Amino acid sequence: MDYMSVSQAAAKWGVSARRMHKLLEEKRDGALRFGQALIIPKAAKKPADARKTRYKKEGSGDER
Repeated sequence: MDYMSVSQAAAKWGVSARRMHKLLEEKRDGALRFGQALIIPKAAKKPADARKTRYKKEGSGDER
């Protein structure tokens, strides 16, 4: 099975390497630790970003 590094996965999915590390810390979908490095299978899908919301918070100061 082919693997890619965190920086390669970050470039492929359009996120920063730091954000990629945080996503992998939260939930490692197939990621393996190789020494101190993390490797990700090339067939892995981009993890969902739980930070995105589809609603506006009340009292955010953006009322018009």
